Amino acid sequence: MPIHTIKLRTSCRTEMQNVTEQVTKAVRDSGCTHGVCHLYVPHTTAGVIINEGYDPDVARDMEGALDRLVPDSSHFRHAEGNSDSHIKTALIGSSQSVWIENGRLALGRWQQIFFAEFDGPRSRELHVKIVPDPA
Repeated sequence: MPIHTIKLRTSCRTEMQNVTEQVTKAVRDSGCTHGVCHLYVPHTTAGVIINEGYDPDVARDMEGALDRLVPDSSHFRHAEGNSDSHIKTALIGSSQSVWIENGRLALGRWQQIFFAEFDGPRSRELHVKIVPDPA
């Protein structure tokens, strides 16, 4: 199966973008009824999260918690000034997998898929690979 690429533009240094609709469309367009949807972010300062998405305050709470856990600091050795972004991505991860059941993402009732930007604003990509179950 081909890889579908979702192009994103972030507007802040740290930002959570809900991409559930775009990923759902990729699954629907694939025609896959049962399988796995693999999500991958090919950037070292951005990741992908599955979390509660109906309350926008949850995304802001995640951003704030990560900023408190790994604050921007001049004490890091990495000279580019974005060490905190690399660490946040290492904690969050750059990939997720979601089952596909009956042509739909098998997300929990409140779960949504978020692209997590930690070094924006930038143009970014989220790769979606849909692998059908063997017949």
